[in-house]
Amino acid sequence: MNNISLAKENYVSRIKSKISRFFGPWGVFFKGFIKHPVMVGSIIPSSQSTVNKMLAPVKWDECDLFVEYGPGVGTFCQPVLDHMKPDATLIVIDLNPDFIDYLQRTIKDSRFIAVQGSAADVNEIIHSNGFDHANYILSGLPFSTLPGDLGDVIARETGKAIQSGGAFLVYQFRVKARDFMEPYFGHIDNGFSVWNILPCHLFWGWKK
Repeated sequence: MNNISLAKENYVSRIKSKISRFFGPWGVFFKGFIKHPVMVGSIIPSSQSTVNKMLAPVKWDECDLFVEYGPGVGTFCQPVLDHMKPDATLIVIDLNPDFIDYLQRTIKDSRFIAVQGSAADVNEIIHSNGFDHANYILSGLPFSTLPGDLGDVIARETGKAIQSGGAFLVYQFRVKARDFMEPYFGHIDNGFSVWNILPCHLFWGWKK
């Protein structure tokens, strides 16, 4: 590589770095949506109102393992860590290496584990980290647009992964997510978050 090409490459790299710092997590989130639109539920992160409503039913004093599918830039991660017990664990699973890299660089908490992988492998992932089951699993994955039978596979594996008394927490723009949950969860509570772009449906599927 000649000096001109090297200088050009360094210049482009510096510009990308400046843009990334300027837009922060929003830029990372938007980049993830552009690269994998069918795996990211929204073009922007969830609102604080949605976060609060979604986590409200969680019994934090009984939670040893909390799992999140598709954490994006960590909109839910810090609120979950803020509520968790000192000896609890948060595992987040995402296929997008950009999101995993961002979370590993920005969240410095010994209770936090970021895994690049598929939610369909949730049982293998939690077992490899020393757990038999999760107490709660949170998901913003767009079930209705996931390829093939992936939505049903994830719902089925989630049903196996959650211990009795725990719940599958799902936030979606489409009510169809409930159809994926119903075969595996005995009772499903419904909610709705108006203060979100776009407004979204909330579901809590309880494992009896």
